[in-house]
Amino acid sequence: MAYWEVRVVEICLILTLWLRGGGKKSIGLRVGMDPKTVRRYVERATSLGLRRDGGVEQLSDDFLNAMALSLQPGKSGPRGESWQLCDEQRDKIEHWLNTDKLKLTKVQTLLTRCTGEEVPYRTLHRFAAEEFGFRQRKTTMRVDDCAPGAELQVDFGRMGFIREPDSIEKRVVWALIFTAVFSRHSFVWLSHRQTVGDVIAGFEAAWKFFGGVFDVVIPDNLKAIVIAADPLNPRLNEAFLEYAKSRDFTPDPCRVRSPKDKPRVERAVPFVRESFFKGEVFLGLADAQQRAETWCLTTAGLRDHGTTHQAPLVVFNTQEKPALKALPEQPYDLPTYDDVKVHRDQHFCIGGALYSMPEHLVGQKVHVRVDSHMVRVYDRGALVRTHPRQPKGGRRSDPADFSEHKMIYATRDVDALLRMAAEAGPAVSTYAQRLSEMPAPWRQMRAIYSLLGLVRRYGAAPVDRACAAALQLDVVDVTRIGRMVKLALENDPQHVPPNPLPANVIRGRFARPASHFSVPRPH
Repeated sequence: MAYWEVRVVEICLILTLWLRGGGKKSIGLRVGMDPKTVRRYVERATSLGLRRDGGVEQLSDDFLNAMALSLQPGKSGPRGESWQLCDEQRDKIEHWLNTDKLKLTKVQTLLTRCTGEEVPYRTLHRFAAEEFGFRQRKTTMRVDDCAPGAELQVDFGRMGFIREPDSIEKRVVWALIFTAVFSRHSFVWLSHRQTVGDVIAGFEAAWKFFGGVFDVVIPDNLKAIVIAADPLNPRLNEAFLEYAKSRDFTPDPCRVRSPKDKPRVERAVPFVRESFFKGEVFLGLADAQQRAETWCLTTAGLRDHGTTHQAPLVVFNTQEKPALKALPEQPYDLPTYDDVKVHRDQHFCIGGALYSMPEHLVGQKVHVRVDSHMVRVYDRGALVRTHPRQPKGGRRSDPADFSEHKMIYATRDVDALLRMAAEAGPAVSTYAQRLSEMPAPWRQMRAIYSLLGLVRRYGAAPVDRACAAALQLDVVDVTRIGRMVKLALENDPQHVPPNPLPANVIRGRFARPASHFSVPRPH
């Protein structure tokens, strides 16, 4: 059965002509309807209280609305057999859809197998939609625009391929698209990669293009910005978060697979791809970037926007640009982060250079931030050391990280050894000075270390007397000094040699008595 849909204005015209005394046939001829249809509308109007002698004032908006609702066609009787069959299997269909998460085509197959009768797919779809809300489209709520300069939405998409002039291979090109929410003015940044450095370079170019910094940035969930997506607490990339703080804007990432969170830029990727990139021949990435900026200022910036019906560039220059934050004065020094291990020599390597750490961190991993000037080292979130950045192959050792003897050895500080020898006595000092004149640097350090070891073992006085005697004979040999000191102490009656064993010997837990080892003699 077909229905003739009558608009409210036509209903109003029919009833106005009737109230003015027109007949049903004349009204039907004037409005192009069958007189029976006119009569049905008049009868419906009179049932709702319309009186012919009441005047046209009766046709209020409320009356016409009630009239239109009463004329809407209703359901034509009871449902068919297929619908009744679906209603009988309601529980099973609901379980298959909501619990088992089956597709509707699979539900149709199981339903046919269960009942032995085939239910048309359209009937099953209508039943599932009306009874269980199957795939009903959610209402989209249009969100008001923000204040000028408040928000910048960012999306990332693939454009195609570009061949560099000095290469025969094509490389994929990605576009980072920035769209101002208030004015819809856009900027396109092209790159071959999606690293943090490329993304930050795009942001730096965007601030320069717009002439200022926006207060809030709503980016897509690309890995260079968002490490772990979450609707409430997303984990941002450490380098990008530090960049956001330095440029004084707040990153507010959208949710995963939620294009409604950034609707102003969501359709920008296909628009840029179709309007700017496709069908063009570029002489490398630099040429494409230059032409992209021109396209943003002309084609995209001066078009009549489909929503605002204004030129985005004009709205941006007149209303939004004055509200932006000032441009940064200095270029951004992009840092790098890494987790490195402190080796046994109390140094770690990053960027091809060595840096020292305290001894208690040997064998542990530390978090390192490196920029062009400084190296900052963190342990469990706390800053433990800073070093000036060293060139590749360089080394930076902080004396505070080492004990005195380790620092002397690590820095080959022979002067420090000589100062230690001078404290033991004049002869030891002179003898150490003679040892430092050896041409072999490491042997001379080992010799002085050995001389100082004799001082610690036997005391300063005996070693100083031995050194004085050796110097008179012009004997420069630490081994002989050791024998001379040992012989002199053995011949000294007042010298008490150290007892190699303690006075009280502690018996071992499982030690056996001496009688256990005695063997009886044979008779």
